[in-house]
Amino acid sequence: MAGAADQVLADLRAEGEELDALVADASAAQWSAPTPASGWTVAHQIAHLAWTDRRALLAARDEAAFRQEVEEALAALPDGGSLTDFVDEGAAQGAAEAPHALLARWRVGRLELARALAELPRPHRIPWYGPPMGVAGMATARLMETWAHGEDVAAALGVRREPTVRLRHVAWLGVRTRDFAYAVRGLEPPGEPFRVELGFPGPGGDETAWAYGPEDAAQRVTGPAPDFCLLVTQRVHRGDTALRAEGADAERWLDIAQAFAGPPGAGRRPTTGGAR
Repeated sequence: MAGAADQVLADLRAEGEELDALVADASAAQWSAPTPASGWTVAHQIAHLAWTDRRALLAARDEAAFRQEVEEALAALPDGGSLTDFVDEGAAQGAAEAPHALLARWRVGRLELARALAELPRPHRIPWYGPPMGVAGMATARLMETWAHGEDVAAALGVRREPTVRLRHVAWLGVRTRDFAYAVRGLEPPGEPFRVELGFPGPGGDETAWAYGPEDAAQRVTGPAPDFCLLVTQRVHRGDTALRAEGADAERWLDIAQAFAGPPGAGRRPTTGGAR
């Protein structure tokens, strides 16, 4: 387990560095550029990552303080408010900072979080806005968010990022959060496991297969790993992917898949001429 946690922590650092390089020399206009997330600029995306890293750091270092902060934040919300409002407020506050200050704060925060996670005993469970997670699980969740928000930033800047093998962590999390996607919508998860088979493009056109679940499962999902990762992070509409489902339950899951904590996400609208 220690080896798995060490590897995902190293990949988390690499994911942060890749996104950092994308925004390090961005102009003021680029920091203010709108991203595919409605109402969010590049600055909002980085501010959200900085804010969430800080929350994760607090959860890793002081469980009681983290729980108290969540309780107080939710209690201060107006009637009808939700955790999403709490998160959005953090992004808005950070986006109002000068870009250089925001970038510096994100850099310090993500390094502190990586250090704190590396120092925790591997069996330790960290509280969160969804189910509590171990060290590897928290690092995976932070990598997933860093990659997903990085996709939004890249789109705003007109940059196409090549997928890396770090996506295996996002794919794993997408599979592991199947039941959570049902639960946050008040739905009963399927009782049987699914088979998920994903292809990842390798050098020279070769493809690596990432597989999860029993080979003889009746409910199956197949397709490109990048498409699956974009779907479970709700960065793409299912109709714009090459994913295929066999079985009614698998079909339903692909419509609600959500690898991130919190209330049900709104997803993304389809573009013209989707694959589905």
